[in-house]
Amino acid sequence: MKTKINNVICIAIGVVLAYYCLFPLFSSGRISADILLLAALIPIMPLSFFYVLASWPLLGNIDSVKIRLFKLIPIRLGAFIAGIILGTGAAASSKVVLHFGIPVDTINGIYGILQDDPVIISGGRAMTTLSLKMASGNTGFKATANGEITVFFTEENSERLREFGRGTEVFAEGNLQKGDRSFFSASALHISGQASSIERFRTGIRHYLRQCFSRPDNSTWGGLSLALLLGIRDNLDTGLAQLYRNAGSSHVLALSGMHLAVLIALISLLLKRAVGVKLSALIGAFIIIAYCFIVGPLPSLIRAAIMYLIGVMAILGMLRRDMLSILCMAFLIQIIFTPGAGTSISFILSYTALAGILILGRMINNLLRGKMPVFLLHGISASLGAFIATAAISTLYFEVLKPVGIIAGLLLAPLAMLFMVGSLIWLGLDFILPSLSALFGNLMQWLYWLMEQIARVSSYVPEIKTGPLPVIVISIILTAVLVWLDRRRRIAANFLEPLA
Repeated sequence: MKTKINNVICIAIGVVLAYYCLFPLFSSGRISADILLLAALIPIMPLSFFYVLASWPLLGNIDSVKIRLFKLIPIRLGAFIAGIILGTGAAASSKVVLHFGIPVDTINGIYGILQDDPVIISGGRAMTTLSLKMASGNTGFKATANGEITVFFTEENSERLREFGRGTEVFAEGNLQKGDRSFFSASALHISGQASSIERFRTGIRHYLRQCFSRPDNSTWGGLSLALLLGIRDNLDTGLAQLYRNAGSSHVLALSGMHLAVLIALISLLLKRAVGVKLSALIGAFIIIAYCFIVGPLPSLIRAAIMYLIGVMAILGMLRRDMLSILCMAFLIQIIFTPGAGTSISFILSYTALAGILILGRMINNLLRGKMPVFLLHGISASLGAFIATAAISTLYFEVLKPVGIIAGLLLAPLAMLFMVGSLIWLGLDFILPSLSALFGNLMQWLYWLMEQIARVSSYVPEIKTGPLPVIVISIILTAVLVWLDRRRRIAANFLEPLA
């Protein structure tokens, strides 16, 4: 099916251009404010031309298809200009502005609220984000502060932070480290206020699940369950995580649409026949919202959740079911409400990979249809589409390319989904029949071993070290070839259809 360029897609293109290209150039001083304004004004000239052309009295003598095209072009250009304006505003809002109220050289303490769940890093230290309320200096002065800053806590305070969780008010003593991105290195922690009741309830659920999957009898595979179900990597074997990185399959461990699809499939299986498609979709929407609240605002997961919620509206008949348009809607919603998330590499890769699957993957699927087994066709098409779309970004951030991930992901992704389902079954057995959960744990251990061996074998394939420029050129050439081949296929299909 050929996707039509609609207003939502045009707005999204404008936002991407302004957010990731024009505004960064303006912020770095490479272009002036006049050039930035000109970028939004230039499309107005062809917009005005086509608007006048569409209103031309003699246009009635032209083919009706061309008339419709002339009338659509001003609307699409207007949507594109709106996207540039929206993207510029979102990019400006994403800039982190820290205000301490006192000289930064004197700061020895900060007070604020934990904005996310502490993440355990090397050496057992905890990293989290603090929403500033106050700063204190070594001169004894205190002042109101605002903004968000990354804080590193010592290993001794890590468990306390995890116990109290997100939303807790804390006072940290230490030193402010200045640089491109300032952060605070805390030597002491003081809990000054508890989080809200609902946040404490959420932290309690996470703490309970962490304890369940961290028992000695399942400590090996339990860390992977926590990573796949809740995005908690504190208990994940660092060696396994490195194997997945070397195999080009780190995305399998990151909570995203694939993992959300498991929950949606289970919801559909349990509710679809009992209450119908529409009601099960609504119930599923509430469950997905609750799940995202428990897991936390991970960019790739939020993208998948927004797309599901928009998809529910399509099921209810409020929107047309077009996946590329739904992806663009999710992008616009997320970039408007959380503009800072747009700079996250997981955010960028999540949207780019899915766009590659929907555009390039669909072309590859159509071209390879009938030339390989169906059970391989969709997976290979999606993997190739995502790889081509994200290759340049991967080399820009990581300076390496791992083509083995195309094949490794095909094997590991379905096993990870099976592992998620198994983890949920084990959790249910542990609650109802603990004796059976021990036996089921042996099966989970075997599945964990299988996934580890696949990642290990895949990690032996050498990576390609290169810069982004040649990858960008090759990606553009491959995309152009796919577009040309897909166009030839559609022309041939349209020619043969009347002869059928």
